[in-house]
Amino acid sequence: MKYELTCINCPMGCRITADYDGKEVTNIQGFTCARGKAYAQTEITDPTRMVTALVGVAGTHAPLSVKTQSPIRKPLIFDALNEIRRTVVTPPVHIGDVVIANVCGSGVNVIATENIE
Repeated sequence: MKYELTCINCPMGCRITADYDGKEVTNIQGFTCARGKAYAQTEITDPTRMVTALVGVAGTHAPLSVKTQSPIRKPLIFDALNEIRRTVVTPPVHIGDVVIANVCGSGVNVIATENIE
């Protein structure tokens, strides 16, 4: 199977083509750096994404912005968002604090991206 991708790792936006035989990527062309090659490999075999969202804060109507500490597997995104949606934190919370540990068993934490006193 042939894939055509636009790399999103830097502003160059390389057009990458790759061949996938159902088990492994056999050929990657069009990248200008190692990050582009790694992006194509991962995007074809096990795509991941960063997730950003809002969680409730006890005693206030203003939500807290959060994100995953690293990308999570794409099939887990909606389950992770549901878990995040059900979460309510109690102040104080600081940037980098773990709001949800190991979201959906992914091994990735959800962390605060702002301070709430």
